[in-house]
Order: sequence, then structure tokens, then C-alpha cells
Amino acid sequence: MRHNKKFNHLGRTASHRNAMLSNMACSLIKHKRITTTVAKAKALKKFVEPLITKSKEDTTNSRRVVFSNLQDKFAVTELFKEISVKVADRPGGYTRIIKTGHRLGDNAEMCFIELVDYNENMAKSAAKKATRTRRSKKSAAATEAPAEATEATTEEAPKAE
Repeated sequence: MRHNKKFNHLGRTASHRNAMLSNMACSLIKHKRITTTVAKAKALKKFVEPLITKSKEDTTNSRRVVFSNLQDKFAVTELFKEISVKVADRPGGYTRIIKTGHRLGDNAEMCFIELVDYNENMAKSAAKKATRTRRSKKSAAATEAPAEATEATTEEAPKAE
């Protein structure tokens, strides 16, 4: 029974797990998207989302708390300068996990985890596409004929003057 077992130990000691999650969080902050296994991605999500929430308040104490978890000056600077500005109005849910299938060698379930506000393909503004209509020869001929007629009238107008 797994009573009161709140998080996945990932088959590692506590120090190894903390170092791995810290390195993965730094990579996620730097590259905005990383590929990993689903179990590690879920553990990383629980690790990095409180840090992003902490970065919304740019104080010396919050920087120190985040640095104690990440141990990377560049990642902390990136987090407080760029990422916290983009997620300022978001109440949570800063990361997205998208499953990509199974790894060839050991059949581990793979995914990529990304920061939500940095994916232009899934942004709400990019979701507005022009509706496509079916093309048929009848409608194409109908649209070309009026266009030729308007060109003829514009050409004749300067000649008449």
C-alpha cells in the first residue's frame, strides 16, 4: 500500500533526484521546451511551477529562494526578467505536457514539457485561421469574370480622358 506517499521517487536517492530536477528545470527555463519521460515531466511540473509563481514577485528573498533550488544564475535571471513578465496574469498552469509515444530502446513513455506562453502554435491568437472553402470550376470562373470586367473598366477610364 502507498498510504501518504505524495511524490514519485523516480528510483533515485533524494540528492540525485533534487539535482536532476534542478537541472531539468534550468533546461526548461533556458530552452522553453524539453523532451523527457512522462514520470520525470510530472515530477518536474511539481518542482518548477512553484518557482515560476515565486518569480512573479521580484524581491531579494524570492530570488534567493529560487536560486537555492536552481543553482544557476542565468536561469534565475531568465526566469525573473522574461518568463515572470509573460506569466504575470496567469494564475497557474505554466507548463504543458504533451505525450509523444514510446522510446525505442526501453519502451518508456516519452513526452515533451513546455512553457505554455512560449508556444506560438497553440496560442489563442494563432488559432484564428481563415476558413477554407471547396474550390470548383464554376465558382472559379464566376470570380474571374467580374475581375476581368473591373480591369477593363479601369483601363478604359484613363483612355476616355
